[in-house]
Amino acid sequence: MLLTFCLILTVALLLNYLFGIIQLPGILGMVATGILLGPSLFNVVPPEVHEILQEVKTAALIVILIRAGLGINKSTLKKVGKPAVRMSFVPGVFEGTMILFVAHYLFGLSFIASGMLGFIIAAVSPAVVVPQMLELKERGFGKKNEVPTLVLAGASVDDVFAITIFSVFVGLASGGEVHLSRLLLTVPLGIVAGAGIGLLLGLGLVWFFKKYHLRDTKKVIVFMIIAITFYELTELPQVKNILPIAGLLGIMAIGYTLFEKYDLLANRLAAKFNKVWVLAEILLFVYIGTEVQIQELSVHLLASGLLLLALGLLARSAGVWLALRGSFLDAKEKLFCVIAYLPKATVQAAIGAVPLTMIQAGAMESVPEDVGKLILSIAVLSIVVTAPLGAIGIRLGGPLLLHKDA
Repeated sequence: MLLTFCLILTVALLLNYLFGIIQLPGILGMVATGILLGPSLFNVVPPEVHEILQEVKTAALIVILIRAGLGINKSTLKKVGKPAVRMSFVPGVFEGTMILFVAHYLFGLSFIASGMLGFIIAAVSPAVVVPQMLELKERGFGKKNEVPTLVLAGASVDDVFAITIFSVFVGLASGGEVHLSRLLLTVPLGIVAGAGIGLLLGLGLVWFFKKYHLRDTKKVIVFMIIAITFYELTELPQVKNILPIAGLLGIMAIGYTLFEKYDLLANRLAAKFNKVWVLAEILLFVYIGTEVQIQELSVHLLASGLLLLALGLLARSAGVWLALRGSFLDAKEKLFCVIAYLPKATVQAAIGAVPLTMIQAGAMESVPEDVGKLILSIAVLSIVVTAPLGAIGIRLGGPLLLHKDA
């Protein structure tokens, strides 16, 4: 097992370096490592290593969200407030709805199956977007209007809407009842609950760190224990059935509270988390690559699948533009936000196979198995196409479209 991890790290570092030489984002080299070593090609990653990568993926995502929270203050949050709220749901609803109708007429799927597909695809990838936004912030791009922070805040909630609406269609496909009034109430309550619990946990950490003097490394460990426990509890089915809490937003809120109440420590911890991210980033993006199974993509599917994704992304882009209408951003900054909202990876890798698994288990008798395979194939295609496209677009578009501090 250790040799497998050594192989993964060696190949990832090598491809990261090679992609950097040709001016492409290094994360693409890490994703390519997962594709090369995973089931798509050489298949040298055994199941037990893949399971470990799956768990580490969650920890890595938490690390990058903590880093994001530790860099946001109250004045910045006030500045991006209303546009960030609109960015959290308008683009995803536009894209999911477009794919719902296009898939229905293009593939002949039922509206329920099309809805499952639409809101699997509609989620933006925080794993791709968040680290790129932090890098732009560190380089001083978009500071004037806090564009990276706006994208960070919107992307952290976008997934909540997409997954919640996806779960509604899953419930319909399984023969369950869905109450629209409950849905309209639980989504905003889940967002408020996630942010509120995060703020309380952050205040608790501030009190604990001021009362008990630990080394910064131990403080990082305590911080991670709290954040992981909170996130895992929000992911429990028993909790989700009652209220889908925005766990990712809550983790950012913990970091935000620490930065507001104890900025000296927050800056020191941010430096520590930067070092943790070096390894976490590799394992996160290698895992995403291992989830891509190219054999699921048939030649017949490619043309129609690409058309579906293109129309969905057009709708998402229109949604971004509408969400930013009347905001303080200029046209170039709005265009950058459109590009930053393109990548898909995390959610699609996590739930793309859920419909097929449920169909095979007999939980969706009204949905044919071929439909489950089609949904999985298009989820895979969305990762293969949009993760590189979005990452390259952000890398090139940031310096071109965003103002830089002197």
